[in-house]
Amino acid sequence: MYDNNPTLVGIKKEIDEAKQGQVFYDEKALANVEKPSNGKHFYIESYGCQMNFSDSEIVASILSEVGYRPTRAMEEADLILVNTCSIREKAEETVRQRLRIFDKMKRQRPGTMVGVLGCMAERLKAKFLEEEKLVDMVIGPDAYRDLPNLVAGAEEGERGVNVLLSREETYADISPMRLDSNGVSAFISIMRGCNNMCSFCVVPFTRGRERSRDCFSIVSEAQDLYERGYREVTLLGQNVDSYRWENPETQEVVNFANLLEMVALVHPDMRVRFSTSHPKDITDEVLHTIARYENICKYIHLPVQSGNSVVLERMNRTYDREWYMERVQAIYRIIPECAISSDIIAGFCGELEHEHKETVSMVEWANYSMSYMFFYSERPGTLAARKYPDDVPMEVKKRRLQEIVDKQNEVSLRHNKADIGKTFKVLIEGDSKKSDRQFKGRNSQNKMIVFPKVNGLKPGDYAWVKVTGATSATLMGEVSFP
Repeated sequence: MYDNNPTLVGIKKEIDEAKQGQVFYDEKALANVEKPSNGKHFYIESYGCQMNFSDSEIVASILSEVGYRPTRAMEEADLILVNTCSIREKAEETVRQRLRIFDKMKRQRPGTMVGVLGCMAERLKAKFLEEEKLVDMVIGPDAYRDLPNLVAGAEEGERGVNVLLSREETYADISPMRLDSNGVSAFISIMRGCNNMCSFCVVPFTRGRERSRDCFSIVSEAQDLYERGYREVTLLGQNVDSYRWENPETQEVVNFANLLEMVALVHPDMRVRFSTSHPKDITDEVLHTIARYENICKYIHLPVQSGNSVVLERMNRTYDREWYMERVQAIYRIIPECAISSDIIAGFCGELEHEHKETVSMVEWANYSMSYMFFYSERPGTLAARKYPDDVPMEVKKRRLQEIVDKQNEVSLRHNKADIGKTFKVLIEGDSKKSDRQFKGRNSQNKMIVFPKVNGLKPGDYAWVKVTGATSATLMGEVSFP
């Protein structure tokens, strides 16, 4: 389609250069669509957290109900959607760049519709429609059921917006269309929204108040995935440890430890992961449940954000350095083989040099297997933006971030080297990125292990792999037969 149109050739070059965040559809997802097609296709890109990628699967299912089919090729799409993230300024700028590319395509292909979904849609609302005029519809995270109506309106030339937040919506009755799937691992959303008002975070404003999904629908989804050949699920929530669902018939309360056990009991060959935990809420009951079941992965993502109590107070994290350290100690005491990862922000408002050094020391002390590390990016509308000046110079933020990254790389390398000579049960996910003669898979501690293929093994199988080498990011090994 591009070859005979020089303008589209140029757009394709921009698309290829800017590509990131696309959701590609596996053949299993395409084959499982049973609803009649209307002959139209949608293309969706997702940015940000795992919850956004999970939401895109809900959106795909809703669109399939009205006859739209997914496509890998943007140039074939009648509807282009971008599921957005507002957590950092860079993420928003990336989306704006993509929208400008989509706008060029729209002008070359009249009739193509573009929509913005997710957190950025909620935060900026009608700005996209009225000021920038780059999109035809804006849909917030709780309004995806209204997407068919907004699409129908856009087909008639109307611009639409629905960003109403809900206290009840969990999409529990919608079976997600698995996108970007390896056919082995899948996400299950267990709750939506967030009640934690961290001063740097926009999530409570873009995703609304916290509400938990019916536990039976979660278990049913996990069972269905297992029967379809999936062997790993990740339970998703902004703060999974605060999951709480009350049975309206029996008034029995199901907490996160109960839910973990229920999902683990689906099948011993179904691995269970979860993300994200909050240090103020993770309980010993959860830790003992993880320790009790072999198929609940021995890995916890426990964001610290800062290692200094004064900074944590400004962040409104509701715990201090000592509380966090006690929770880390509890994890290693109850689950000795557990790996812990973290989120860290460098250069938050008012951060002093000695406070920064306490964060660096936390990386070493907690022995994180890895971390997601960023410098502070002020988000409009947050408590921090209203209350605290963003007073740490950018060059200081970047220097402090680099010091944290350097320390984490050092710790990660040591962490991984300690695994050399050990043998792990690895769930094979597929071919490694570098060679189709090697498999890649993760152990219970969420570490990626690459190893030569062996006849008889395939994605979705478990293999015992002995670690023979390590970098700061990856383990190398070879299949070890019993």
